[in-house]
Amino acid sequence: MDNAKVYAMPFAKVYGLLVQKAERKGRTRDEVDEVTCWLTGYDRAGIARQLERDVDYGAFFNEAPAYNPASELIRGVVCGVRVEDVEEPLMKRIRQLDKLVDELAKGKPMEKILRG
Repeated sequence: MDNAKVYAMPFAKVYGLLVQKAERKGRTRDEVDEVTCWLTGYDRAGIARQLERDVDYGAFFNEAPAYNPASELIRGVVCGVRVEDVEEPLMKRIRQLDKLVDELAKGKPMEKILRG
């Protein structure tokens, strides 16, 4: 898929899909919020505001308050793409969140997901 199309997707739609993926595997929306907050610096109210504003996925990441420096420790493959090899910064952030939610869905403990 073209990066521009990914960036233009409504954040609410993608967020809903991430929550569904986690919930199908017995995880919770709160856990998706926790990893999203850890990565982006949003708090839960900030995520809710972005959902209310109906921002696109690119804007959600571009407006993030502060990326966690430990996000560089996120490694591995998600959707056939090696996260650490993604060069475009915005797409790398998107893939990092995908990877965190993927780890949630696979049952990984939260302290390991958050690189603690």
